[in-house]
This record gives sequence, structure tokens and C-alpha cells, in this order.
Amino acid sequence: MSNNELADQTKEEKGAEDMLVDSDYSGAADSKKPKFRPATGFELNNGPSQIRKILVPRNRFTPLKKEWKKIYEPLVNHLNLQVRMNTKSNRVELKTSKYTSDSSSLQKAADFVHAFMLGFNVDDAIAMLRVDDLYIDSFDIKDVKVLEGDHLSRAIGRIAGKNGAVKFAIENASKTRIVLADTSIHILGSFQNIKIAKDAIGSLILGSPPGKVYANLKIISSRMKQRF
Repeated sequence: MSNNELADQTKEEKGAEDMLVDSDYSGAADSKKPKFRPATGFELNNGPSQIRKILVPRNRFTPLKKEWKKIYEPLVNHLNLQVRMNTKSNRVELKTSKYTSDSSSLQKAADFVHAFMLGFNVDDAIAMLRVDDLYIDSFDIKDVKVLEGDHLSRAIGRIAGKNGAVKFAIENASKTRIVLADTSIHILGSFQNIKIAKDAIGSLILGSPPGKVYANLKIISSRMKQRF
């Protein structure tokens, strides 16, 4: 056998080995890949029902009775959920049904009801059902600065302002909604807007005069208008 014939035979054997290795590797890789079955729509309808329970504070019973129609109508008619008020456990119970078509409906509804229980108006809280990037951030005044007695009362007064003027100014400038519940503060809005409101409230807690906070808010609001 000549040298050329020997070289050709060696190449053929080597090519066959490469094909064998490649086929083995591809088969091993395919076996390691996860195999998902095709999506068949929202599977919550076929699976067990999911439930959320939201505790109703004592001071929110009367507003809940007054606004009950505004609360359950969007949950039942638009999100296709089952809603009831359990008077024994003092909780609003939300449950998926066979007509629920969106997997996020239950969590949106729970966030909406929870926002109302924190003290937000129904018309403001219902925005959580329509907009995806709305959140609630809660913190205590003492988390910013430890205050007691009259110092704490004055800090709350600076945040609220006369007839709520300071709070309204912060809400309008930052495009958020704010609830003052004793020493707790709840802010509803987008992530960036919540940060603007928290910075303004933190400055007031630390003792900054409202006039200085007003000036900073005007600068921030003008920048936000230019951005959009």
C-alpha cells in the first residue's frame, strides 16, 4: 500500500470517529435539555383554586362597608375573581374561579385590597389593577430619626402641613399618594416617584423647613416635565 493510500485511509477513519463523537455529544446534549410541553392556556382553571386573605383593621370596617360596591365590582366583573368578607376572621377573602384568565389577577387584587386597608382612597388604590409598575412603600418616622413626645408631633405636623398643604404638594410634585397613619407613612406610586416622595418626607422629619422642601420639589418637578 502506497503512502497516499495510507494517508487517505487514515483521514477516512478519523472522519468517522469525529462523526461518532459528534453524534454522541449531540445525543447527550439533547437528553440534558429540559423538555416543556406546549402551552395550553392558563392552567389555573384546571388546577386547584388559589386564595388570598387580607386582614381588615378595626378602623377600616366602616370605610369598607361604605365602599364595598366599588371594591368588589372590578374584582368580580373585570378580574373574574370570587370575593367575600369573612366576618368571623375579619378578613377579605379572594379566590380564583374557572373564569379567571390571568395568572396575575389574584395578586393584583390582593395588592388593591391591601392598599385600601392601609388607608388609600378606592379611586387611588384601583390604579394598581390598571398599571403594572405601581407599588406601596411603608416606613415609620422613627426609622428615619428617633423622636419622642412633642418632637414627634411636630415632625408629623411638618409632613402634613396646614390643612394638608405640604402633603398635597409632595403628592403633586412626585405623582404619588401618601397616607399618614399615626407614625407610619405609606406611599403609593412608581419606584422612582416613591423615592422622590421619601426624600422629601425624610428631609421634613430631620427638621428641614417646608419652604426648602418646596423649592427642591419644584426643581424636581420641572426636571420631570422636561424629561417627558
